[in-house]
Amino acid sequence: MKISKQQLYETLRRSWMQVTLGVILLLPLAIGLSLVYKAWPLLKPSMLQGILFGTEWVPLQGKFGLWPFIWSSLLVSVMGLVFMIPVCLCSAIYITQYAPRWIFWSLRSVIDILAGIPSVIFGLWGMITVVPLVAELAKTFDAENITGYSVLAAAVVVSFSVLPFILNMLIELFSSVSSELKESALSLGASYLQVIKDVIVRKLRPGIIATFTLGVSKAFGETIAVLMVVGNVVQIPSSLFSPGYPLPALLANNYGEMMTIPMYDAALMLSALLLLIIVVLFNYLAHSVIRYYFSKL
Repeated sequence: MKISKQQLYETLRRSWMQVTLGVILLLPLAIGLSLVYKAWPLLKPSMLQGILFGTEWVPLQGKFGLWPFIWSSLLVSVMGLVFMIPVCLCSAIYITQYAPRWIFWSLRSVIDILAGIPSVIFGLWGMITVVPLVAELAKTFDAENITGYSVLAAAVVVSFSVLPFILNMLIELFSSVSSELKESALSLGASYLQVIKDVIVRKLRPGIIATFTLGVSKAFGETIAVLMVVGNVVQIPSSLFSPGYPLPALLANNYGEMMTIPMYDAALMLSALLLLIIVVLFNYLAHSVIRYYFSKL
């Protein structure tokens, strides 16, 4: 059977797209397997519990307690989310539902510029501005650590560095709502605020949840900006004014030293594997919530 040139081209295009899709699907699995391979010496059940919940990090003595790093990562990311949600949500609603078109396009340009700023610039801004403000606040509350380098400073910097990423997605989400839907609700006697609160936000709830999920996942991986303001002290933070040491900062600060200390390589790869697992689990839980809401529609 003779194959035409057009059929050959279509077969090649389809095959190429299938190959690229396969690469995208296999990439997370390949990353996970490579981290498991490198961390395998520490993945024994007898050692794993002590490492995950251990609080001592003394590589020269073979002590690789990761709990302070895990707790710091969770605390910084969750606090960053607390700061991000009201700012991003209210900003997206104003830009798409209230602002004139010229303000809409002007703010979109500003947000795009913010999204292109390197993470290190946010870190420097945090050292110059946020850290002194947090230090003054710590003195007001008689905190033990008054240097300003703390979980709170890291959460503020993370929220600002991730804000353009989340805000862009929320603006696209709110812009996708048809004018007919709003006009129908207004014609029934609802106020404009009620339309936004009870119609638009309710309709977009799964997308809003997904957007903030991606934002938190990005916040988990923020390295340089967090590293510059969090304090980098191996301890379990007792308050928001305490210094911390998230997992990405641990990897960035110590990866070059791993070849000189036994098991250091495996401990750092285990911390990277934990970071990957936390992000995957968080995304899975968020997608479960999204599926639940869609099943109720």
